[in-house]
Amino acid sequence: MRVAVVAGPDPGHAFPAIALCLRFLAAGDTPTLLTGRKWLDVARAEGVDAAELDGLDPTEVDDDTDAGAKIHQRAARMAVLNKQRIGDLALDLVISDSITTCGGLAADLLGVPWIELNTHPLYRPSKGLPPIGSGLAPGTGLRGRLRDTVLRALSARSWREGLRQRSEVRVGIGLPAEDPGPRRRLIATLPALEVPRPDWPEEAVMVGPLHFEPTKSVLPLPAGDGPVVVVAPSTANTGAEGLTEMALQTLVPGEVLPDGSRVAVSRLEGPDGPIPPWAVVGLGRQDELLSGADLLICGGGHGTVAKALLAGVPMVIVPGGGDQWEIANRVVRQGSAQLIRPLTAAALAAATQEVLGSPRYREAARRAGAGAETVPDPVRVCHEALGAWA
Repeated sequence: MRVAVVAGPDPGHAFPAIALCLRFLAAGDTPTLLTGRKWLDVARAEGVDAAELDGLDPTEVDDDTDAGAKIHQRAARMAVLNKQRIGDLALDLVISDSITTCGGLAADLLGVPWIELNTHPLYRPSKGLPPIGSGLAPGTGLRGRLRDTVLRALSARSWREGLRQRSEVRVGIGLPAEDPGPRRRLIATLPALEVPRPDWPEEAVMVGPLHFEPTKSVLPLPAGDGPVVVVAPSTANTGAEGLTEMALQTLVPGEVLPDGSRVAVSRLEGPDGPIPPWAVVGLGRQDELLSGADLLICGGGHGTVAKALLAGVPMVIVPGGGDQWEIANRVVRQGSAQLIRPLTAAALAAATQEVLGSPRYREAARRAGAGAETVPDPVRVCHEALGAWA
């Protein structure tokens, strides 16, 4: 099967796209990744054919102050720009990231089946949940259900406006106004990070997290025999700022952390200044770090959180914007983490000591990670959606 996987350059979307391409390669398929220039050589080094996705940079006509316009208008422009390139691949299937939606529009222009890749839990509205992004658990009792009804009504206008914008741009590029949608929605998360809903879409299939490590290097830990604390600042533009600096100032072994503790700050860039002897900062395989970690302190991005749960590592989460607040609250309710907002030295110290000192957090993380064993393989789901699985 020839398949294109379309995703933007943000690591939270590009890395799962690369991971999915590698799954297709292992199954004997022929995947092509279309993403930003930054990750093309990284994907090619893994044996994945990769090409630049045109139109990622905003133009003077893009309205980035309107989230719906930012997604749909840019997607329509990019679908037209990339139609020829995608068509030349003679594809059986297009997989389009849920944010970089141009892949689905281009597939519709070409008459090629497509599947949506959600690199996080399902974020579509539900008649049984409070609005996604609120971080709230579903309400119980009369007052709780009334609260959710009111909140859903307040957010429904934005959702309807997004659907209107989607229909408008479809017509603008020569497609029918009514969007038939994808054949499947791959929900690349753990069951523990989903919230049960009475109206789960028939086409949505939970397939487990898709992880890719952009480096072969491993961060060497400083000497010591105490707990290992991994700090992973958010890679998203909406992430909380100052986490690395605050962690290195606060998490001092013998004061906040037990004697002999080590701190490893995992990020795409190296250190900005002096590093204490009990810490290391730089790019290294997070899966290797987490395999021996006692605690992860992170921003709440889905990829990092899911990776920690797969390793059975509890967390302290410092969420920024976007979906980080939603993810953080779900993990707290599941029992694997403490949440901090706003970030202060006192709050970071207290939450770190609480999670390190309470086995229940690690036990909850291990339970969550075990859920990966219950989900189907995403490549099989794609083949079955086309009726082509041998």
